[in-house]
Amino acid sequence: MKLVNTIALLLVIIGAINWGLWGFFQFDLVAWIGGGNTTGFSRLIYSIVGLAGLWTIRKLKCSGASSCSTPKGKGGSCCK
Repeated sequence: MKLVNTIALLLVIIGAINWGLWGFFQFDLVAWIGGGNTTGFSRLIYSIVGLAGLWTIRKLKCSGASSCSTPKGKGGSCCK
């Protein structure tokens, strides 16, 4: 599971870099690599990065004990 978390974090960082490039230079790295922002490959990359963002949000939410109704691993609302 640690590998999945690491990959998700790397994809979120890549997404952040892509947004930064767009914001500062109006350059979409994913669209440039994928041959346009509506190609199947680019849409796949955007989707994977989006899912990685959701995964990372889930992990951040579950990492703090204050957001849990019961301790980790006890069947409560937090991730195991």
